[in-house]
Amino acid sequence: MRTAYAFFSGLVLGAVTVLMINPSRAEARKRDDVLPPSRPVTAVPLSIQLPSGLVMPVLGIDPSQLHDNFDGLRSGGRVHGALDIMAPRGTPVVAAVDGTIQKLFTSHAGGITVYEFDVPAEKVYYYAHLDRYADGLSEGMHVSAGTVIGYVGTTGNAPPGSPHLHFAIEQLMPEKHWWQGTPINPYPLLAQASR
Repeated sequence: MRTAYAFFSGLVLGAVTVLMINPSRAEARKRDDVLPPSRPVTAVPLSIQLPSGLVMPVLGIDPSQLHDNFDGLRSGGRVHGALDIMAPRGTPVVAAVDGTIQKLFTSHAGGITVYEFDVPAEKVYYYAHLDRYADGLSEGMHVSAGTVIGYVGTTGNAPPGSPHLHFAIEQLMPEKHWWQGTPINPYPLLAQASR
């Protein structure tokens, strides 16, 4: 009897958790029906603090799962200049460093994006192809490393069947424009640790 009670209690608790994390279809319609509904996110480990000082920007991803595609060629002969971190749609994306949300932007290529400046405003961290932003996220907001800022998706030019976070780091120019910097390969900074 206790086993059955524990089993059904676990099911109810799991269902409540999924309902709290996954927005209803009515809420999705409020966002202009642009995005497909997200799959529920199951329990994921806490973010991983890496020796580089960065936090893994996608919850539940181990550094050993990463593949360096920074120098990969893209359409028009351009270089990728970022790291694609594959994960199920709806997986939480977290701030990789303490910083400020500099710009929330939607573009043809990046889809729903976040530009975060680190505290000294030396680097910009770019998170693209998001499914949606975290509730309450706004420009000018200070975030701590590990704060949920959005969810993995396929917006912009990402293939619909390949949800991922397009993660880029750039050294800012003296003008401190969020859209302008010198690319830094995130792969060695994120891959240098394992659990």
